[in-house]
Amino acid sequence: MNIKKLLLLSVITSSFLLTGCVSSTAQIINSESESQLKVRSYQTKTYDNISKVKAIRGTIAVLQDLGFVIDKADSLTGTVSGTKLDGYKVVMSITIRQIQKSVKVRANAQYGVKAIKDPKIYQDFFVSLDKGMFLEKNTL
Repeated sequence: MNIKKLLLLSVITSSFLLTGCVSSTAQIINSESESQLKVRSYQTKTYDNISKVKAIRGTIAVLQDLGFVIDKADSLTGTVSGTKLDGYKVVMSITIRQIQKSVKVRANAQYGVKAIKDPKIYQDFFVSLDKGMFLEKNTL
């Protein structure tokens, strides 16, 4: 009889613990979703009337102009990543998706292992990328 009580007690305790984990996980996910949308909004920009290939070329040129060494570029998946070592290590990953006659460019930057969430960093990058995209659009 003691074994049955012990088993019942452990099942009840486990169910309370699991329920607590699920609700706190849901709270974490829901509380982060609004800030994630905000971060995504300044990490993403759409460029009209440009091909994915030209957008990738423009992105590579801008990263190099900003002092990044290109680690990887893949036109099939639309990804470009580069590293900048200037007393610190910054890794920038860019994803480029074709949407009809436009491309959507999303940039993610990391300082060490921590994501950079400062909007100014991304604004500065996109100001440079705007110029690079203009040059790519207007070259044969």
